[in-house]
Amino acid sequence: MLMALGLLILRLVVGLTMAAHGAQKLFGLWGGPGMTGWTQSVRRLRIRPALPWAWIAALSEFGGGLMLALGLLSPLGSLAITGAMLVAIATVHLPKGFWVTKGGFEFNVTLIAAAAALALSGPGAYSLDSALGIHLPEPATLIVGTIALIAGVTATLLSRSQPEPATKPQTT
Repeated sequence: MLMALGLLILRLVVGLTMAAHGAQKLFGLWGGPGMTGWTQSVRRLRIRPALPWAWIAALSEFGGGLMLALGLLSPLGSLAITGAMLVAIATVHLPKGFWVTKGGFEFNVTLIAAAAALALSGPGAYSLDSALGIHLPEPATLIVGTIALIAGVTATLLSRSQPEPATKPQTT
């Protein structure tokens, strides 16, 4: 019973944090950019085409977060969160180092670790999977999901265009 309660607490905190992060992008909640602003951010990251990738990222955070919090279709929510955080690390946080105080990837790695632990442990007794009797096949779901995760992250990163060359001001 204590293990199930611990998994519930971890799922709720990580899942709802990620869902809220995605809601900032999708709906502009809590000072977030909404989809228009988020798509512009994805464009600035040179990920092309920006609009579909922006939707994939936002839905991975929001939907993956809700799935994780609810313990629904485990481990799919964990995989969605992990994919979003790996792309965030590679495109934004990695050059800034580890510590979040410098814009680094400390928080992203923590979320990935929690999502991975929940993917491996399962959602626990206090979950929709348990209540509805849903048991995705193991280890096949993790293996296929991890392959899809790697493919998705790789496709995202390969879609990045080269930076625009800086133009010199013309002198007349």
